[in-house]
Amino acid sequence: MLFSLIIPVFNRPNEIDELLGSLTQQAQKNFEVIVVEDGSSIPCEDIVRKYDADMQISYFFKPNSGPGQTRNYGAERSNGDYLIVLDSDCIIPPGYIAAVEKELMDSPCDAFGGPDKAHDSFSDVQKAINYAMTSFFTTGGIRGGKKKLDKFYPRSFNMGVKTQVYKALKGFSPMRFGEDIDFSIRLFENGYQVRLFPDAWVYHKRRVDFKKFFKQVYNFGIARINLEKRHPGTMKIVHLLPAVFTLGVAFLILLACFITPWALLPLGLYALLIFMDATLREHSIKIGLIAIFASYIQLLGYGCGFLTAFFKRIILKQDEFQAYQKTFYK
Repeated sequence: MLFSLIIPVFNRPNEIDELLGSLTQQAQKNFEVIVVEDGSSIPCEDIVRKYDADMQISYFFKPNSGPGQTRNYGAERSNGDYLIVLDSDCIIPPGYIAAVEKELMDSPCDAFGGPDKAHDSFSDVQKAINYAMTSFFTTGGIRGGKKKLDKFYPRSFNMGVKTQVYKALKGFSPMRFGEDIDFSIRLFENGYQVRLFPDAWVYHKRRVDFKKFFKQVYNFGIARINLEKRHPGTMKIVHLLPAVFTLGVAFLILLACFITPWALLPLGLYALLIFMDATLREHSIKIGLIAIFASYIQLLGYGCGFLTAFFKRIILKQDEFQAYQKTFYK
């Protein structure tokens, strides 16, 4: 079987270089790579061309339209039996393609996804952010898979689908954020079999600083409301947890300011829990300390985005374009 690796990229030439370099180390070579530049001001064509002799690779440049439409552009120019969507900030371990193929041979399915990990070369901040995004004690418990709170929904940093299924669903929607979950929801709605491939993992850099991280998770919170509007009934109680956490933090801070400082005790206990778990998992006290900050940003950012979108989309009844024209749909 042939795999088509679809990689959208926007102003990340150094990261695409690292990703493509990791793909040259794959134990199996039955794949093509399609890099689609989404209107970048810092193009990566010269970097892509370095790998012409190492793999079957194509490069395309198109006007900016967001990640979902950029993946669709690449998929339309692919030749594989399966599409594998990867983010440009990933590093792929040597056994990735082999692990995907083994899973499909042992138990075929229509779509799949794998987990992510932090590479040893990542900064301490990146490792702390990775912890916040994958821990059971944050919204990692919402993200599906083993030991999770909800069924597994493949994410676009590591998602695979049969080409014929992708075409049947007409690819990704125009959503700027949450388009991968929208696609996963439509997989389930149409009765396709979706599986987690636990051994087909990738190293995922995510964001390199907390400002960018807050903006990312804030948009994730917005996306959850937009997804509920598109697919009524898909929001679960667990998706409300970051918003409840955010309101709870605000309440406890007000309580501490006007009544008793002991109101902050639950926040301290939560920080201690994060510190202990992250320190043990990452074998680093420093990362454990940074993970406290990362986890609070992750939950508060998601919660603030969720609450903002709830006000605009549910209370004010604005449509998706009207509510986010200035930020998502310029």
